[in-house]
Amino acid sequence: MPLSEQEQRLLDEMERHLMSNDTDVVSAPSRALSYRNIVLGSILVLAGLGALVVGVSIGFTTGVLGIAVGVLGFLLMVGGVVFAVTPTRGSAPAAPRAAKPRAGRPSGSSFMDRMNDRWDRRNDQR
Repeated sequence: MPLSEQEQRLLDEMERHLMSNDTDVVSAPSRALSYRNIVLGSILVLAGLGALVVGVSIGFTTGVLGIAVGVLGFLLMVGGVVFAVTPTRGSAPAAPRAAKPRAGRPSGSSFMDRMNDRWDRRNDQR
């Protein structure tokens, strides 16, 4: 069901207001989790867990060395978790897809115009 003219006008006004007043929110860089960081953080957690187990097992015979290895393992585990869940800063945007030529759409069209175009194309395919 399409929007009425009044609803469309109100939505366009809200969009313009958001773009002009909340530019810091709209243009904030995305801070997504990186797959590489999650994998490396998981490896660090597993290495830390292994060091913790080794530290506990040798701690019964050597004492101070076992405690030091266990503490090092614990720190590795904490560091791995922090590394895995820390969002990346300024990550490069994904490579743009091959641009298809689009006829009839000016470069300055509004968000709702683009959504309406997509909706029309989707309905035309059915």
